[in-house]
Amino acid sequence: MALHYNLSKVYQLSDNDSEFVNQILVLFVNEIPKDLLEIKTGIYSELHKEVFAYAHKIKPTLDLLGMHVAFEEMVLIEAWAKAEGNTKNIKETYKSVKSQVKDAIKEIKKDFNL
Repeated sequence: MALHYNLSKVYQLSDNDSEFVNQILVLFVNEIPKDLLEIKTGIYSELHKEVFAYAHKIKPTLDLLGMHVAFEEMVLIEAWAKAEGNTKNIKETYKSVKSQVKDAIKEIKKDFNL
């Protein structure tokens, strides 16, 4: 049983199509770290619109993979960007999301031999 992600929504959405599930996982493993790096750059450069765009892009994937805490924290990052908040107030939230994604990717790679 996976500790850092839950594929029930993915399987439900795909009618248990394992090829589709694998495609979603490959995209997650390959794309989300790049998008998180863009969020980090945006936070530290106070590029609020970019942070909002990438947070908005990542959020549905976190929900789809059952990463509820990371999803809620991404909502906070999105709200911070929209409000053009102070950088120091969002750094820890970003670090938490990054850590959760890292753990999920490590587990997915192991579980699916990616």
